[in-house]
Amino acid sequence: MDSAVEPGDIECLRAEITGEVFVPGDVGYDDLTDLIVHTGHPAVIIRVRSNDDVARGIAFAVTHGLEISTRSGGHSNAGFSTNVGGMVLDLAHLNSIEVVDESRRLVRLGAGAKWDQVAAALEPYGLAFTSGDTTSVAVGGLLVGGGVGWLARKYGLAMDSLVAAEVVTADGCVLPAGAEANPDLFWAIRGGGGNFGVVTSFTVVAQPVPRVFFGQISFAPDETAKVLRGWAAYMESAPEELTATAMCWPTFGEATPPLALMVCYAGDDEAAARSAIDPIRKLGTVVDDQVRLMPYGHVLQPASALPKGWRPYVRNRLTPALTGDLVTTVLAEQANLKNLYVEIRSIGGALSRVPEDATAFAHRSTQAMIMGVLLGSPEGNEPLMPAYEAFWSALAPSMSGAYSGFLSNVRPADIDAVYPERVYRRLAALKREYDPGNIFHLNVNVVPAGAEQG
Repeated sequence: MDSAVEPGDIECLRAEITGEVFVPGDVGYDDLTDLIVHTGHPAVIIRVRSNDDVARGIAFAVTHGLEISTRSGGHSNAGFSTNVGGMVLDLAHLNSIEVVDESRRLVRLGAGAKWDQVAAALEPYGLAFTSGDTTSVAVGGLLVGGGVGWLARKYGLAMDSLVAAEVVTADGCVLPAGAEANPDLFWAIRGGGGNFGVVTSFTVVAQPVPRVFFGQISFAPDETAKVLRGWAAYMESAPEELTATAMCWPTFGEATPPLALMVCYAGDDEAAARSAIDPIRKLGTVVDDQVRLMPYGHVLQPASALPKGWRPYVRNRLTPALTGDLVTTVLAEQANLKNLYVEIRSIGGALSRVPEDATAFAHRSTQAMIMGVLLGSPEGNEPLMPAYEAFWSALAPSMSGAYSGFLSNVRPADIDAVYPERVYRRLAALKREYDPGNIFHLNVNVVPAGAEQG
């Protein structure tokens, strides 16, 4: 146990908390320390059951000088959902899902609700909204970061559905956030991540999307460049109901694998879906076609188990134009790294209809996100970092910004890419107001205005 926390302190904490408190050596502690990729060893884990639990946990952490990790689903690529020697506020019990107004499609979600649970709960109502990729991703982290999901081109980011939230701030206050209540805080939590407090519940407007056409279309490997360029050109004018992602798998020194295009058509009109998807099928030689009609919740996949010792190195950048030349550059640079997985997500559409100053996510002209993932262990990838950096340097002239959710190592350059200067300045001023001590710093961090000078 961390030396700053005595057994008597833990007993007092347990007496104040309605949830469960775990410390090293407790039954169940080991099940809560590690994430999908990252390993932690916190001094204290609190599985909170209320806003009051969150507030008491924050106060305890401040008193004892413990770093705070907020965990909703534990999918943080950068490992922010756990730590060593600090406190984890685990929101898993805050997993309620309630349709509060069916006529207005208003849904209240607890921050710990998993996306497969949300999809299953909304399916009887014929509702859905942009979610994470996997079943075990939770609501909290995705909604405060943005949420680039399978309905993004039709309905925007997940956070664009948000109309209200509850936030427990650094001083333990529980604040509503919305267009009328604390609108600056509401602006900040939509894209500013967990910098301003622990967001415990969200009210969203869901969309009438009971079923979708979804699946993978694979193309002959020797046609990858031609198909990708054609796909990029087509998505400029494709119906907004169609969201698509290109998955360029690494060779690992073997034969080039097929190019995989994942497609999702938001709706169950077969003729309209075929009209939207067929132009992609005609781009090259299709070797596999798994597209079929399904409930929206079925597009979510379980998180893949990683080989022992692997810790993928993840980075992304956004581009306002996915051109043929950019595709050519991506493929040429990927060829220099046999274990580099490249994913290109076509976005645009509804994303661009939100004013750039409406939320702390300001990259509204984005047409695509390019993600590069070095697969393997940190030790194995260390010699490859110069080539990995060369990959991003080659793309840099065409990039504009980054998404906070797919970054495994957050560097100053990444923070600059996530938050344009004017956005950062506004966030820093709000950080000074809501978290002047920067106790919520395990995130894509914004430093309180003035703190740089001490």
